[in-house]
Order: sequence, then C-alpha cells, then structure tokens
Amino acid sequence: MTVSAKTLTRHDRPDLDTIKRAPKVLLHDHLDGGLRPQTLLELADEAGYRGLPEQDEAALSHYFHEAAFSGSLVRYLEVYDHTVAVLQTAEALRRIAREAVVDLANDGVVYAELRYAPELSLRDGLSLDEAQEAIVVGLAEGEREAAALGKTIIARSLVCAMRQANLSFEVAQLAVRFRDKGVVGFDIAGPEDGFPPAKHLAAFEYLRKANVPFTIHAGEAFGPPSIKEAVAVCGTSRIGHGVRIMEDIEIPDPEDLSTAKLGLTAHTLRDRRIGLELCPTSNVQTGAVGSLAEHPIKTLLRLGFRATLNTDSRLLGDASPGEEAHRCVEALGLTIEDVRKLTVNAARCAFVHYPERKKLIEEVIVPGYDVLADWGEGPTRVM
Repeated sequence: MTVSAKTLTRHDRPDLDTIKRAPKVLLHDHLDGGLRPQTLLELADEAGYRGLPEQDEAALSHYFHEAAFSGSLVRYLEVYDHTVAVLQTAEALRRIAREAVVDLANDGVVYAELRYAPELSLRDGLSLDEAQEAIVVGLAEGEREAAALGKTIIARSLVCAMRQANLSFEVAQLAVRFRDKGVVGFDIAGPEDGFPPAKHLAAFEYLRKANVPFTIHAGEAFGPPSIKEAVAVCGTSRIGHGVRIMEDIEIPDPEDLSTAKLGLTAHTLRDRRIGLELCPTSNVQTGAVGSLAEHPIKTLLRLGFRATLNTDSRLLGDASPGEEAHRCVEALGLTIEDVRKLTVNAARCAFVHYPERKKLIEEVIVPGYDVLADWGEGPTRVM
C-alpha cells in the first residue's frame, strides 16, 4: 500500500499525489509522441489529414495506447506516422512544443529535454532550420506560459536524426548551429536492429569536435553489442533506453545484489557513469521486457548504474512522468528515496552546463524532496 506525504519516510512508497508534487527531470521524451489527443485532431483537420483511426479524443487516446502494445519496435514506430503527418508546418511544431512544456510543468517536471527529428517535417517545404526554429520558439513560449501559471520549468531541445536515413551529418550540423538557441544535444533514433550507430560515425565525430553532447538509442530492440558500439565506437555519454544491458549482468541470487556479476559492457556503463534513459512503459510496449513487474530499473538503480526514469511517448504510453513513476512504484515497489535518486541521476546526466545542473539539484530537487518525507539521517548521496 502506498502512503501519503504526511506520514512518508524514505523507505515508503509514495502515492500519485506525492509524486506529482515532487520535482522531476525528464531526459527521454519524443515531441511527436506527446501530442494532446485534441491537438492531434485539430492539427489533422487543419492539414486535411484523413488517416486518423478515430475522431473522438478519448477513442483516439485509447487507440494509440493499445496500438503501441505491439511487442515490436518497428511496429511501435509505425504508430508515429499519424502524428508526423500533421507536423509539417512551423505553426504545428511550435504548438506541440509549447503544449508539451506546459503539460510537463503541470505534472511537476522542473527540467526537460524534448527530442524531435526535424527531418520528418520537410514534406511541405520546411527546411531543417525552419523546423528546428519552430521547436525552440515553442519551448520558450511554453516556459513563459508555465511561469504565468506559477510553474517553473527549464525546457531544452535534443535534435534527432533517423538512423535508417542519411541526414545524420546535416542534422549534427543543425545541432551545432542551434546550440546557443535552446538545443543542448543530439540523438539518433529509429529502428535499431539493422541500423547500427557506427554507420553515422561521421556525425558523432563532428559533434565531439564541436563539444556538443549526444545520446544514442541502444539496447532496446538489440542487445549489449548495440550498447557497446554506442559507447566504445561512437563515444556517447548517455544511452536511450539501454534496458537490455541486463543481458550482460548475471545475478545468481536476486535477493542479494552483491552476487551480481557484470560483463565488460555493463561495467563500462557503471564505471563511466553513463546515463541510462529507461522508459518502462515503452519497454513493455516494444517487447524489450515482458511486464512492468519485470522491468530492471530498480535493480539497475540499486546496482549503482546511473538509471533515470522517462516516458518516451506520453501519448502512446498514456502517462505523464508522474503517472509513469507511480506505475513503477506500484509494480516494482520503488520508494520515495528511489524516485529521488532517479531524479538526481537525471539531473546529473542533463546536457546543460555544470553550474546549471548543480543549481537544479541543490536549489530545486533536494529542497523539493525535503518537504515530502522524513528522511531520518538524510537521504544517501547519489553518485
């Protein structure tokens, strides 16, 4: 049974209201997977798109959630065809970015890195720069709208390239051009199996020389070799998902994590403090794990990995960051201290500069959790 903040200790499981009031950090969230259903209906009408499977807000939301449970990453990604179809104008991109920031702020998110592949919005004449400009303008508008509602959030953009396409170098150049305009990093997404990240090595080398950090989707539809390549060959400092690193970890006694035996790739992730952008609901939907109760986020956290908790796609997952965290509390028995550690981990992995990360942790996250629970001797330090 979860308990309310009035009687919460560091070892208790927080209820949904407590989690929503807790400051949260979101590192892995796709803009094209986070549209409000009503916005999607309106944008489809404006664009003349007739492909939506439902014309009612509730029914449309239900469709996306159910369709996402395919057990296949490739089929999961196909659902995005509907959202991308309506994101072909600057106005549409600006709107969904603004609304995403407001929605996250209302859920207690204090820092978010929102990702999108501008190359997906070029069908009607937008350039890469025009698409990205619309996104960063929308994020800034969302910050101001949230502030007017009494909410403070920092929202930044991750520029995505699609691994099955051939624009990664141009998109990397785009990230460099916009790094002082709201972009904090680069990502490569899309179908993982058959499209290894090393095929885009020129883009990653260019980003390293320009001192632009990047994350790589890996360890979702493909196992530890994909993660190893992302780290050892491409030089990433974060892994998008990474849930299948568990295939490189043997735990003879699940009740005693000190018995865990790590392979070299798992050791490397932990030793180098490489962030794992875990997305539990999405990982179940794509078949990376069998159920939320089997998800390794709690195990990875307690083994000392820099695990973080994310939504991936709020529309497909039918959950806000707070609801996603509460699902894990219910399914895995996460405590308020676990949620706090996941949040601090995410802040430490953020792509903003060190003083901003330090301020976020010391002035926002730590005080925010201090008012939620009786920590006794104080929460343990998160490395």
